[in-house]
Amino acid sequence: MAQRSTLPIPRHPDVVVESEQRVWSGRFPLDVVRFRHRRFDGVLSDSRTWELWRRGRASALLPYDPVADALVLIEQFRFPALAAGVDPTLVELPAGLCEDNEDPAETIRREMREEMKLDADLVERIGGFLLTAGGADEFCHLYVGRVVAPPADGEGIVGFGGEVSESEDIRVRVWDAGEAIEAAFAGYFANSITALGLFWLAAKRDWLRQKWMAA
Repeated sequence: MAQRSTLPIPRHPDVVVESEQRVWSGRFPLDVVRFRHRRFDGVLSDSRTWELWRRGRASALLPYDPVADALVLIEQFRFPALAAGVDPTLVELPAGLCEDNEDPAETIRREMREEMKLDADLVERIGGFLLTAGGADEFCHLYVGRVVAPPADGEGIVGFGGEVSESEDIRVRVWDAGEAIEAAFAGYFANSITALGLFWLAAKRDWLRQKWMAA
């Protein structure tokens, strides 16, 4: 991925930013910010210091085949998951960070081709979510998209994908939609965006299937 810019902190009538210092300028910059904010009692808080990880905008999509009533999900190794003490091979949705001035809908089209070699012909927006509100500015735009589930082996494995230049190692697997939803409610998926997408589908599956089957 090309170097991305970080957006300035927006002005807010109840926040006073006293200073900003960039203490790390790697792929994802880390800023130390001193600020005051208006408390619920109406008084400005004391000066506070916060580490802010600048990851920016992201996009993810739940690939759903309404005819087969199936989902196409990916699996990949995540080192931070290992650090958190969970299985580092996570079941995920295709997702990625938005490049500068890139529409989130275009981001996810690009990521789907890179990670699973699929396109969605119809897309519905689910919502937008802060992934780590206590430490990062990453805001993920979440969608569901209509796909045709590709052929898979007896374990649901389609094949492998990922961007070679980024050393991605991704396995693509087809899931029965009902089984994936049950797994989400059982707490099987540690990736929060995967779980959010499946919880949404649990509530909207009949409506979405009827709509897309008629389209």
